[in-house]
Order: sequence, then structure tokens, then C-alpha cells
Amino acid sequence: MKDQDFTTSFSVDQTPEEAFDAINNVRGWWSEEVEGSTNQLGGEFTYHYKDVHRCRITITEFVPGKKVVWRVLDNYFDFTEDKSEWKGTEISFEIARKGEKTEIRFAHLGLVPEYECFDVCSNAWGSYINGSLRSLIATGKGKPNPKE
Repeated sequence: MKDQDFTTSFSVDQTPEEAFDAINNVRGWWSEEVEGSTNQLGGEFTYHYKDVHRCRITITEFVPGKKVVWRVLDNYFDFTEDKSEWKGTEISFEIARKGEKTEIRFAHLGLVPEYECFDVCSNAWGSYINGSLRSLIATGKGKPNPKE
């Protein structure tokens, strides 16, 4: 059976190290409301968007220039029946040099079509990853959610 986790990827002209640094600048591309450590192995941070979404994440893999993996420790959605749908899932960023480009492969492992939030969450990730994170890597300026 085909893997149904949400995945997306893009390529940029910047180095793997520049991409790695941008990924770990979570406030620069996801949300200015992130609190905690986002740039070291074992770091833990929280994300929230209004009263709609909150989650607590820990960094379980941190390989400079190559890979970052987050594990969702706790999650809350106000728009799903199962408020904790993301809990226990993993979010992975893999970075590789492909010719003259750097490829970033994003996967939310466990975010599957059976989830009530799949459409909303995959659309949001698509925008954050392919829009905001890509912009942060390429131009130094992302489009994160602003502070409330």
C-alpha cells in the first residue's frame, strides 16, 4: 500500500546548511508565537494559533545540514472531534544536495487522509513549507503567523 503520510518537497539555490538554519528558525516561517528551543537536539517548544490549534513538540533528530525530526508530544484542535489528532506523530525535514540545488523533503508522518484535519492541515503545511519556509531559505524572509 502506498504511503499516505503528508509529504512535499522543493529545491532552492542555497546550501544545505542555509536550509538547515532556516528550518530551525521556526519563528521565521511557521509562527512568531512559538515558545521554547527550536534549534537543538532534545529541544522542546510550543506552537499555538489563536484558540484553534496548540501543540508541544520535541526535537528527536538534529543532524546539521541533513535532517531534523520533531515528535508531537501533545496537541489540541478546536475543530476536530479527536482534539489530539497529531499527538504521537513525527514531522521530518530531510535536506540533500541534488546537483546545483538543495532539496528539502518535508513529511508529517502520521498525518493521513483518515484524519479529520487532513485537508486543513495538509493545505496549511503546504503553504508554510512551500511558501513561507521556501521564502525564508531563498530570501531570508518568511511569512510566519504574526504575534497575536
